[in-house]
Amino acid sequence: MTARLALPGFVNAHSHAFQRAMRGQVEGGDFWTWRDVMLGHARGLTPDTVRRDYSETYREMREAGYTAVGEFHYVGLAEAGAAVEAAREAGVELVLLLAAYGRGGLDRFRQDSAAAYLEEVESLRAGGGRVGVAPHSVRACPREWLEEIGRYADGEGLALHVHADEQPREIEECLAEHRLRPIELLAETGCLGPRTTVVHATHADGRELDLLAESGSRVCLCPTTEANLGDGFPPLDDLLGRGIPLCIGSDSNVRIDPLEELREIEGTARRQALRRNVVPPERLLEIGSREGAAALGLDSWPGIGIDLSHASLRSVERDDVPAALVHGCGADVVTA
Repeated sequence: MTARLALPGFVNAHSHAFQRAMRGQVEGGDFWTWRDVMLGHARGLTPDTVRRDYSETYREMREAGYTAVGEFHYVGLAEAGAAVEAAREAGVELVLLLAAYGRGGLDRFRQDSAAAYLEEVESLRAGGGRVGVAPHSVRACPREWLEEIGRYADGEGLALHVHADEQPREIEECLAEHRLRPIELLAETGCLGPRTTVVHATHADGRELDLLAESGSRVCLCPTTEANLGDGFPPLDDLLGRGIPLCIGSDSNVRIDPLEELREIEGTARRQALRRNVVPPERLLEIGSREGAAALGLDSWPGIGIDLSHASLRSVERDDVPAALVHGCGADVVTA
């Protein structure tokens, strides 16, 4: 019998499943060049293509050890229903993070008002799915939208996820419009709190990180995507020093491997701190599982097994398995 270690499943707190189809297609240029190509791809999505392609991507996630996923969805209400069906087929616990989009992007992303957006949220909740609210960003949502969505999330006890501080240009535009940085604006509009997850926070400054810590908000790091897009390095020493809870996401799905996301977090932390074992292996595994579940509001989600007879773990002492797992293994060590 294969030696097996039971673990909580990994939780992918931030995914755009449709972007899996873009892997290998866009090299060169900056984030904004990539975004233009991404928008072109999103333009052609239909419920049928979402159902088919998301099912394949979610199966990849399941095989890699992700047993729950937060799908940050901004390509249409009918397509949201198809995403729910795809996750069910793949055996992955899904939380649909429906994006609010008041301006920019594509016509198909946008709602006419914050009230219209919340009607879409209510329709998905009425269908029995797990749903969170997701103002896409301070670029996509005017101040009054953020205020209304923040009140709704607080009143309904829902998870709130939002992109912030991924790119310097985003910060410059927010300062020009509001005289506030993105996370400062989220704080002023009631969008921070224990059920809030800020995605990326790559270029957050000290004041913004203080606001996250004071409000009990989380940060979702997506290291393989942030590296692929040239976003920059997260301020890990400052995040860790303030005790801000962290979770992981596969984001653009250029890679689907939770162990690689966790390894990138610790590798970045080591290079920044110039020392080893900044985030202990057991803590990294919690970031990859329980912290992601908390970010999505999940009390339970499927577990996984680790094949201890795999070449990457063969002859490793049991007490050393967590460190060997996060520092030396790929997702192929995961068993059902």
